[in-house]
Amino acid sequence: MIVANVRSQLTREDVALALALVAQHGSEARAQSEEALRDRGVDALLDDPLLLAGLLETPRGARASLPLFAYVLVRQALLRSGERDRVLADYAAAIVLHFGLRDRARRVADADDDTFDTLAGLIAATEGPDPRRNFLVMAHLGNYALWLSGMFPDHIASRRHRRGGPDLDYFEQMGRRGFTLAAEHRLANEFGLGMLFALAAERFPVVRVALNRISDAALFPNHHSPDRLMRQVRDM
Repeated sequence: MIVANVRSQLTREDVALALALVAQHGSEARAQSEEALRDRGVDALLDDPLLLAGLLETPRGARASLPLFAYVLVRQALLRSGERDRVLADYAAAIVLHFGLRDRARRVADADDDTFDTLAGLIAATEGPDPRRNFLVMAHLGNYALWLSGMFPDHIASRRHRRGGPDLDYFEQMGRRGFTLAAEHRLANEFGLGMLFALAAERFPVVRVALNRISDAALFPNHHSPDRLMRQVRDM
């Protein structure tokens, strides 16, 4: 199952690259980043907005590993939305990384044979005979709703107009329900995930908006529509 482990995947090479990217902004920036790393650890370096600029705006940024790029992108988007919890940022980055691979977004687990295309199908699968699988399905319901509503809000709006599909509010409701069910499941505390899932349920709209901003700026920067404009105004 997906856990908040993106930061733990970062290597010494990632840290060295992060320092180099910040250092491109001048000797003072380099000195401050080295001091922050020494005194407050790698999280202080990852929180530096100059690192995000280096990743996105300089040729050297293309050398970043996927975990480094994904975590910094998600973390900075959440910081701009007022969310400072690092574990929540780590978890959201893990969802982005995992669901960006093949059809993982449609599967409850890597080795699971069943695929799900709708949130309603996942809700129905939360009441099966296997408690462990039910728990995985609940968590996946939250993850999948966050992935779709966070990274593909324009697609959701388009389907709503063309086929009468659900809107973003529906995805938020279902995502929060999935995380809440997972947080309340007995296996959540056994895996040490109860508090994280409860926080994900509570802060779902904030994380969704942060991912929307990543999607709008990085994935689909040239898409313009009244729906996007209205969403952006509503979520300001």
